[in-house]
Amino acid sequence: MKSICVFCGSSHGAIEAYGEAATATGRVIAEQGYRLVYGGAKVGLMGTVADAALAAGGEVIGVLPQSLQEKEIGHQGLTELHLVGSMHERKALMADLSDGFVALPGGVGTLEEIFEVWTWGQLGYHRKPCGFLNIAGYYDHLIAFLDHQTQEGFTRKAMRDMAIFADGPEELIERFKSYTPPSSPKWITRDET
Repeated sequence: MKSICVFCGSSHGAIEAYGEAATATGRVIAEQGYRLVYGGAKVGLMGTVADAALAAGGEVIGVLPQSLQEKEIGHQGLTELHLVGSMHERKALMADLSDGFVALPGGVGTLEEIFEVWTWGQLGYHRKPCGFLNIAGYYDHLIAFLDHQTQEGFTRKAMRDMAIFADGPEELIERFKSYTPPSSPKWITRDET
């Protein structure tokens, strides 16, 4: 694993713990010798995670749609900033550049990004780990819902278990290192159809 992609909020959220977690995540990624790949903005938790990785001497690669750069939210101090034409291009390039994916607290965009790459993993398009940093219980309700979804037969347990939840970046990265994707990248079996 060389690069870790972080999806997170373009705002700071309601409590200080989210910003502290973004700082710790950027720092840990850099200190462990990984490149940070993220959405390229200087605002919110996005800017915080990038600044922390840079301050720790890490490489930071941003991927930002040109339309957002024109709104002056692009981070100007990155190792590399890729400007792309659309959100679809952004997500595809971030996925190509990354060996694992982390969701810090964030909004609908953060969920959409992590769920898309998790789905790609379920379909066998990649074999990269996907994880959530459950800062101050932020993802507790999501964990309960995913367990309910599995119990109700809409997600196989092997696919549910692909989503790794941890309370801190060190724990999550350690779990990434030992990640083994399911041997069969399909979400249903012929017997279940």
